[in-house]
Amino acid sequence: MLSPNNRLRFGFFVIAFFVIGILHAQKAKVSGRILDESNHPVVGATVIFQPSNVKVQSDIDGYFVATMNAGKYNVTITSVGYATQNLNDFEVKLRGNDDLPVVLQTKVDNLENVTVKSSSARKETVNALIQFQKNTNTVASVISAEAIRRSPDRNTGEVLRRTPGVSLLDGKFLVVRGLADRYNQAMLNGILLTSTEPDRKTFSFDIIPAQMLDNIIINKAFVPEMPGEWAGGLIQVNTKDIPNKNFFNIQIGTGANAQSFGKDFYKQKSGGLDWLGIDNGYHSTPSGYTTKNQFRLLSAAQKNEIGKNMNDDWMARIGKGSQNIILQANGGFTGTLFGKKIGGVFGLNYYRNNSITQMINQDNVVDGNGGFGTPNNSWMDNRYNQLTTLGGLVGLSMQLNNKNKISLKSLINVNTNSYTIYRKGIDYDRGGTEAGEDGYGEENSFKQNTFFTTQLLGEHAIIDPLKLKWYGSFSILDAYSPDQRRYMYYRPAGTDNPYELSIGSGYDIRSSNRLFQSLSDYIYTAGGDLSYNFNMLGNKQTVKGGYMLQVKDRLYDATMFIYQLVGDNASLRQMNPDQAFASSNLGTNPGQLEFSILPNSDLRYMANTILNAGYVQFDNQFTDKLRVVWGVRMENYDQLVGSNKTWSNKFNHTKKTDFLPGLNATYKLNNLTNLRLSASQTVIRPELRELASLALYDFELNASVSGNPALVRTKITNLDLRYELYQRAGELFTLGAFYKHFKNPIEQQMEQGGQNLTFRNTDKANSYGAELELRKKLDFVNALRHFTFQGNTAYIYSRVKDASRNINRQMVGQSPYLVNMSLMYDLEEKGFSTTLMYNQIGKRIYMLGDLDMAGGRPDVWEATRPVLDLQVAQKVWKQKGEFRLSASNILNNTLKFYQNADDKSSYKKGTDPLRFSRKYGTNFNLTFNYNL
Repeated sequence: MLSPNNRLRFGFFVIAFFVIGILHAQKAKVSGRILDESNHPVVGATVIFQPSNVKVQSDIDGYFVATMNAGKYNVTITSVGYATQNLNDFEVKLRGNDDLPVVLQTKVDNLENVTVKSSSARKETVNALIQFQKNTNTVASVISAEAIRRSPDRNTGEVLRRTPGVSLLDGKFLVVRGLADRYNQAMLNGILLTSTEPDRKTFSFDIIPAQMLDNIIINKAFVPEMPGEWAGGLIQVNTKDIPNKNFFNIQIGTGANAQSFGKDFYKQKSGGLDWLGIDNGYHSTPSGYTTKNQFRLLSAAQKNEIGKNMNDDWMARIGKGSQNIILQANGGFTGTLFGKKIGGVFGLNYYRNNSITQMINQDNVVDGNGGFGTPNNSWMDNRYNQLTTLGGLVGLSMQLNNKNKISLKSLINVNTNSYTIYRKGIDYDRGGTEAGEDGYGEENSFKQNTFFTTQLLGEHAIIDPLKLKWYGSFSILDAYSPDQRRYMYYRPAGTDNPYELSIGSGYDIRSSNRLFQSLSDYIYTAGGDLSYNFNMLGNKQTVKGGYMLQVKDRLYDATMFIYQLVGDNASLRQMNPDQAFASSNLGTNPGQLEFSILPNSDLRYMANTILNAGYVQFDNQFTDKLRVVWGVRMENYDQLVGSNKTWSNKFNHTKKTDFLPGLNATYKLNNLTNLRLSASQTVIRPELRELASLALYDFELNASVSGNPALVRTKITNLDLRYELYQRAGELFTLGAFYKHFKNPIEQQMEQGGQNLTFRNTDKANSYGAELELRKKLDFVNALRHFTFQGNTAYIYSRVKDASRNINRQMVGQSPYLVNMSLMYDLEEKGFSTTLMYNQIGKRIYMLGDLDMAGGRPDVWEATRPVLDLQVAQKVWKQKGEFRLSASNILNNTLKFYQNADDKSSYKKGTDPLRFSRKYGTNFNLTFNYNL
């Protein structure tokens, strides 16, 4: 009988024996994807590995997987109608094989086969990326899975900011060619996405973990198979499908904002699940409250009883700014079920960030003498943000056979901002004297946005030249903002008098209220595409048609509770907010507070949109050098906003049908060079919030924001001309010019002396410019052989013209230039890489003024600001682990929004007053990533 120690030794020996046996018997796996020159998957291509004679075929997506012993092989890829491709001396490793992508060329008389000497799948991956972009059917940029895997980026938004011609606003909203987020569109796995934000037309790309991506395609020119509602860029995000092998990745990290960490930090009270970004009911409406209509029917005493059930949490508590938390896990599996190939991927991510934004907020008045007088008010604001992101992604796929596949993919993300804005300054409009009144106050809010989408997709190669794709999806956007509280205190300026709460028998929208808001979007999407391949003119041709239906239902509802003082009570007005609004002070007697609801308001609207779209598209290869993709898309958009009652003054129904033609011609000057010409027409429709006839006060902007039911859609004519040179793998040079004509562009504008912001159409606008993109390895100098430079710049000229309103100016949100540069150092054998990134955009109009009206304000301009970011990564433990250190917004320059009294647009320090300013602080993050 063995002793305990000997049993332990024997156990380890048995385990080691089996592990060694498994490793010895384990076969290597090689996977890849086969595409044609039009970037279409090649179904049924044969891949042979010699001398082992292992033979496999590509599936409906062009993917293949082969199992064999490690070693060097000659690989032959064949398919009817294509030149045979040979890869000599391809090395198959037991572990760590990359995907092997192959681009087959159409067989012509002088091209029967192609032979490439390649010992690295990684090199082939880089080549395939360049081939994909070179052979795409429109003007586009492509980010491959290989590039994503080697980058230190945490989410899709961070990946996109490396793309030529692209910049990010607030770290997640896309700006393409200087056109703001309203002019861009997003797709996930080929299905049109709607906005993830309740009050702006945009998609937040930071919700998708980078490790879950297969590729990203940024289209800059329209073809009919694409949705037609965009003008800057269409971003197609494709997540991983059936993985070639099991994997699991985990990332943990921490960080801090230099402006907030360890500093005084205002934090409001929270519920038990606030740390997850989820309200557990702590912030909900008081018990006893049902609906606004029933509440209005109650007596004053009954209303006060409901008000007594509100919590007394009005003031944020001062603590210390804490560190950031970063957690992320991703995994995937592959196998068989009932003899069918199945696979799946999943991802979980959690991110908590604390930051302080230092702000200036002023209302500047033109004095009539060519300058500015004393502002109406001048505030110094600090915004204390606790941003929480919690998300998950899961995908399952089953391959019925090489020609049929079904996939189910779901994504959910909760994005919550619990914030406090602390305001202090002076209001010259109050007090009845030129001195005005000193004031301070707060807004405390908890904003929870939940986005969920689930997709069912099918792909079927019915017969060899005929292929069907279909899809259906359901998405939900829930925007929940409960118990948004604000108050203000004032005293005569320059005195030591006690501050007094701004409250009385009347109502002031800027203080002493609690606002509850909810918005729910339900989006249903379904459609399909049918493509047919045939030969004509000695080349492969494709005709494609499809249909899409998208239905969106929205309900927005808000309730504003107000407090009014019965008579006067000086001692109550000098209490702090928690004491003043305590339940003991609610009542109907003189000196008490009455709890009520905002009278004569209807903070509610509903909306329904139905989009029917169909298209026909031809992909013609007229010669070996000339390819033309052309066709037309029809979009019928039926929209109801406000109320579904035809007798209601909020009833707003529009129905429009647009025919959107698109043409993209590519001429191959040689195997390395393309010349592209594109012409198309697209549309931009108003966001539902922009159409809703309600106004809400924005504490941060110090103005109300209201919709305009009279808005109409914008139609855009697009022209592109681009020269492309792909001289080496991993390098590119492009030079392009573009022109866009906007009919009825939508812009945000001030009115009522800057007290309200609304949206208006102008008559027309034009935008044209030039783009230069360069990605170049610096190995022509030996000392710089590990460096790669990537940069792009754009010059853009835009004019908005409207003779009826005497308008001739730059477009709102349009920068005259854009510069993106990055210098990358990559020491692959040591697992070390670093990237230094620089971004700058030219000055742009942030908000239109209303000088054409009495008491109006000049335009608000956003000044140019350089942004510098640095990321350093070091792989450890046989390159399975990786430490990443990033520093963003290193220069921490103040973002300035200014106004001019003259006709100049440049910022003159000391002369042009600031309307707003933002100082965000530098963010530092350290993460550790490990691949199991």
